[in-house]
Amino acid sequence: EKQRGISVTSSVLQFNYDGFCINILDTPGHQDFSEDTYRTLMAADCAVMVIDASKGVEDQTRKLFKVCTMRHIPIFTFINKMDREARDPYELMEEIEQELGIETCPVNWPIGSGKRFAGVYERNDQEVIRFIPVDGGKKEVETEILKAVRAGKLSPVCFGSALTNFGIEPFLKHFLNMTTPPTPRTADGEVIDPYQENFSAFVFKIQANMNARHRDRMAFFRICSGKFEKGMEVYHYQGKKKIKLNQSKQLMADERSEVNEAYAGDVIGV
Repeated sequence: EKQRGISVTSSVLQFNYDGFCINILDTPGHQDFSEDTYRTLMAADCAVMVIDASKGVEDQTRKLFKVCTMRHIPIFTFINKMDREARDPYELMEEIEQELGIETCPVNWPIGSGKRFAGVYERNDQEVIRFIPVDGGKKEVETEILKAVRAGKLSPVCFGSALTNFGIEPFLKHFLNMTTPPTPRTADGEVIDPYQENFSAFVFKIQANMNARHRDRMAFFRICSGKFEKGMEVYHYQGKKKIKLNQSKQLMADERSEVNEAYAGDVIGV
């Protein structure tokens, strides 16, 4: 699978863009490794649904979409491989709406059409019933779009090609405008505010044999609140004991880097 370019394990990448700190959890796209993806979605505030421009919605996409909707995770769509032979953009958006049951809104348009879209809602008894692409837009319309996106009722769609770096920058800009900051988490009926000072985090998966040179295990956790510092002592809830977090890593493919400090929303491995 690795030779075919398919991710078989989750990777964590953090980078800064336009004044924001973004954490990306790259999950396996192949159905044989879907369990890893289900666990990783527990740590996500939103999801990017990557769709092949020639294949459209696939079986694995349907399964993962259901998991996202169950957890009310906002979904952003990136239709990839537009540098190759691809299906009609309208046909792809219509398939997403019919197959997955979510409205779509294009935020850029493939080269050749020369047109960008904003959108308005058609309302019936104060309920949004469908989305209509139109030229231009207003502030109140943008506010309604934002609410619908964060509620998981509307998915912004960006067309591009990751290989040729086409459409990536427009996607990032719209993503940062519409996504949320780190969201609160609930534990034992208590809502954990990401801005509170006390450190808290939850482990969403443990992976073994990540280092080919020796046996090892890595626990991935998402920080819910407070500040993480390398070497800090924390209380392990299930183990009922205190432990020191001396080995903290960020991983991207086979590369590892040390993490000295992290904040709510960050994902690291120990």
